[in-house]
Amino acid sequence: MIACPCEVCHSANPSDKRLRSSILVQSATTTLVVDTGPDFRYQMLRANVTHLDAILFTHPHKDHVAGLDDVRAFNFFSGQPMNIYANELTQEVIIREFPYAFSEKKYPGLPELILNSIDTEPFVVGDILVIPVLVWHLKMPVLAFRFGSFTYITDANRIEETEKEKIRGSEVMVINALRKDKHVSHFSLGEAMAIARELAIPQTWLTHMSHQMGKHDEVNSELPNGVALAYDTLQIKI
Repeated sequence: MIACPCEVCHSANPSDKRLRSSILVQSATTTLVVDTGPDFRYQMLRANVTHLDAILFTHPHKDHVAGLDDVRAFNFFSGQPMNIYANELTQEVIIREFPYAFSEKKYPGLPELILNSIDTEPFVVGDILVIPVLVWHLKMPVLAFRFGSFTYITDANRIEETEKEKIRGSEVMVINALRKDKHVSHFSLGEAMAIARELAIPQTWLTHMSHQMGKHDEVNSELPNGVALAYDTLQIKI
């Protein structure tokens, strides 16, 4: 067992209990998830999600794909393979990390997946229009997603001007802010707030925060109106 001296990790505030970043998007008829990190199974159980139509992936890093194996429960109850939407880079990693899901011999109980290639062109899942937004995680292309007036951005430290136009007009934005100090591949707190100001986003929630950001309530007390730290189980209605 490794002892952790971090005040955030030992905080009694439930908002300081931060699992890996992911979101569930629901309309009247469609339910989808963005990313399946190592906490995917627990997150679905905690939210009492019994049906899932599709999974969208932002990029292939382990903390965003590692939980994909647990999709098999949704396969079992729906009797259908799961539609996966990802760019080619992410699909290559998924196939490499979960080769048994793509083997010619299909053993009972294995994850059943249908890979759908996406880039920056809009697409539709059920009745949900998805607008991909290309952002950069140092040198890695990452897909952010806009759903109506809501935009979700994780693992980024640069957004080109043409892609910012896809975000402009959003009423709510969730954007990564790893810590207060500058980082090589993630937005810092100040950089994330600058994006929110530039694009005039009425409400911005900060996500993908490390323990270096500090305690939830302490950091929130320092933030301007319209900017706040996101927390696990946060629900946003648009």
